[in-house]
Amino acid sequence: MGIEDYGGGQSPGADILIVTTNDVPGHQVQQVVGEVFGLTVRSRHLGSQIGAGLKSMIGGELKGLTKTLVETRNQAMERLTEQARARGANAVLAFRFDVSEAADVGTEVCAYGTAVIVTPTG
Repeated sequence: MGIEDYGGGQSPGADILIVTTNDVPGHQVQQVVGEVFGLTVRSRHLGSQIGAGLKSMIGGELKGLTKTLVETRNQAMERLTEQARARGANAVLAFRFDVSEAADVGTEVCAYGTAVIVTPTG
Protein backbone atom coordinates (compact mmCIF):
# COMPACT_ATOMS: atom_id res chain seq x y z
CA MET A 1 0.00 0.00 0.00
CA GLY A 2 1.23 3.48 -0.84
CA ILE A 3 1.11 6.69 1.15
CA GLU A 4 -2.19 7.62 -0.53
CA ASP A 5 -3.78 4.66 1.26
CA TYR A 6 -2.97 6.17 4.66
CA GLY A 7 -3.78 9.85 4.19
CA GLY A 8 -6.54 12.13 3.16
CA GLY A 9 -7.45 15.75 2.88
CA GLN A 10 -8.36 17.92 -0.02
CA SER A 11 -7.09 17.52 -3.52
CA PRO A 12 -5.27 20.48 -5.09
CA GLY A 13 -7.65 22.95 -6.72
CA ALA A 14 -10.68 22.02 -4.61
CA ASP A 15 -13.54 24.53 -4.92
CA ILE A 16 -14.29 24.48 -1.17
CA LEU A 17 -11.42 25.48 1.11
CA ILE A 18 -11.43 23.42 4.31
CA VAL A 19 -9.25 24.53 7.21
CA THR A 20 -8.94 23.64 10.88
CA THR A 21 -8.35 27.28 11.82
CA ASN A 22 -10.99 29.87 12.73
CA ASP A 23 -9.94 32.18 9.91
CA VAL A 24 -8.04 32.13 6.62
CA PRO A 25 -5.03 34.44 6.36
CA GLY A 26 -5.50 36.91 3.51
CA HIS A 27 -9.26 36.38 3.45
CA GLN A 28 -12.23 37.97 5.15
CA VAL A 29 -15.41 36.16 6.16
CA GLN A 30 -18.27 37.84 4.31
CA GLN A 31 -21.04 35.55 5.52
CA VAL A 32 -21.47 32.68 7.95
CA VAL A 33 -23.64 30.05 6.30
CA GLY A 34 -23.76 27.78 9.35
CA GLU A 35 -22.73 24.37 10.63
CA VAL A 36 -22.18 21.63 8.08
CA PHE A 37 -21.30 18.01 8.59
CA GLY A 38 -20.74 14.78 6.75
CA LEU A 39 -21.54 11.53 8.50
CA THR A 40 -20.88 7.89 7.73
CA VAL A 41 -21.03 4.67 9.70
CA ARG A 42 -18.94 1.70 8.63
CA SER A 43 -19.07 -1.83 9.94
CA ARG A 44 -16.03 -4.06 10.05
CA HIS A 45 -16.28 -7.25 8.07
CA LEU A 46 -15.59 -10.57 9.77
CA GLY A 47 -12.26 -11.13 8.01
CA SER A 48 -10.81 -7.86 9.23
CA GLN A 49 -12.04 -8.50 12.78
CA ILE A 50 -10.40 -11.91 12.88
CA GLY A 51 -7.20 -10.54 11.35
CA ALA A 52 -7.18 -7.63 13.81
CA GLY A 53 -7.69 -10.01 16.71
CA LEU A 54 -4.76 -12.17 15.64
CA LYS A 55 -2.55 -9.15 14.95
CA SER A 56 -3.36 -7.64 18.35
CA MET A 57 -1.86 -10.70 20.03
CA ILE A 58 1.55 -10.14 18.41
CA GLY A 59 1.45 -6.36 18.07
CA GLY A 60 1.87 -4.03 15.13
CA GLU A 61 -0.26 -1.85 12.92
CA LEU A 62 -3.66 -3.11 11.83
CA LYS A 63 -3.23 -2.03 8.20
CA GLY A 64 -6.64 -3.23 7.02
CA LEU A 65 -8.41 -1.27 9.74
CA THR A 66 -6.19 1.76 9.12
CA LYS A 67 -7.12 1.76 5.43
CA THR A 68 -10.81 1.37 6.26
CA LEU A 69 -10.70 4.31 8.68
CA VAL A 70 -8.93 6.50 6.10
CA GLU A 71 -11.60 5.65 3.52
CA THR A 72 -14.32 6.37 6.08
CA ARG A 73 -12.86 9.75 7.05
CA ASN A 74 -12.45 10.71 3.39
CA GLN A 75 -16.09 9.79 2.69
CA ALA A 76 -17.27 11.90 5.65
CA MET A 77 -15.16 14.82 4.39
CA GLU A 78 -16.61 14.46 0.87
CA ARG A 79 -20.13 14.61 2.31
CA LEU A 80 -19.25 17.72 4.33
CA THR A 81 -17.87 19.33 1.16
CA GLU A 82 -21.05 18.47 -0.77
CA GLN A 83 -23.21 20.02 1.96
CA ALA A 84 -21.12 23.21 2.09
CA ARG A 85 -21.24 23.54 -1.71
CA ALA A 86 -25.01 22.96 -1.78
CA ARG A 87 -25.50 25.74 0.77
CA GLY A 88 -23.43 28.22 -1.27
CA ALA A 89 -20.29 28.30 0.89
CA ASN A 90 -16.77 28.45 -0.51
CA ALA A 91 -14.96 27.53 2.72
CA VAL A 92 -15.34 25.55 5.93
CA LEU A 93 -13.66 26.88 9.06
CA ALA A 94 -12.88 25.07 12.33
CA PHE A 95 -13.00 21.70 10.56
CA ARG A 96 -12.87 18.64 12.85
CA PHE A 97 -13.51 14.91 12.89
CA ASP A 98 -15.44 13.08 15.59
CA VAL A 99 -15.09 9.32 15.74
CA SER A 100 -17.15 7.00 17.94
CA GLU A 101 -18.53 3.50 18.12
CA ALA A 102 -22.03 3.08 16.71
CA ALA A 103 -24.07 0.56 18.70
CA ASP A 104 -21.16 -1.92 18.80
CA VAL A 105 -21.60 -2.69 15.09
CA GLY A 106 -19.32 -0.15 13.48
CA THR A 107 -17.50 3.13 13.59
CA GLU A 108 -19.25 6.46 13.18
CA VAL A 109 -17.19 9.24 11.66
CA CYS A 110 -18.52 12.79 11.52
CA ALA A 111 -16.65 15.57 9.73
CA TYR A 112 -17.93 18.99 10.80
CA GLY A 113 -17.20 22.68 10.68
CA THR A 114 -18.62 26.12 9.96
CA ALA A 115 -19.51 26.87 6.35
CA VAL A 116 -18.69 30.43 5.30
CA ILE A 117 -18.21 32.65 2.30
CA VAL A 118 -14.74 34.20 2.22
CA THR A 119 -13.17 36.74 -0.10
CA PRO A 120 -9.52 37.68 -0.52
CA THR A 121 -8.45 40.88 1.22
CA GLY A 122 -6.37 43.54 -0.45
